[in-house]
Amino acid sequence: MSEFTLKDLETIVAARATSEDVSSYTATLARKGASHTAKKLGEEAVETIIAAVAEDDGRLTSEAADLLYHLLVLLHLKHVPLSAVMAELARRTAQTGLEEKANRPDAPGH
Repeated sequence: MSEFTLKDLETIVAARATSEDVSSYTATLARKGASHTAKKLGEEAVETIIAAVAEDDGRLTSEAADLLYHLLVLLHLKHVPLSAVMAELARRTAQTGLEEKANRPDAPGH
């Protein structure tokens, strides 16, 4: 079995977001829109943090999966491809983290 990737999940999200299937959670999120999905992403981020500091690794794994899923749904709804996020990460890793952070347009002194 090949390894499941975020690209695989992006493809699934894109297909399900336009589905008429009333039992599809992805389609439900898509119908409710980016604002609703962003709120769900925030909730999942908080749950991930709580799991990281107060629960076991299994719970953290589950919450991290929820977080990534909701992020990919939001990216889809905002028409931001995963490849754009990956390109940004690649750009950032071409320099040290402190150099990259200092060179951001919103960094102090810019």
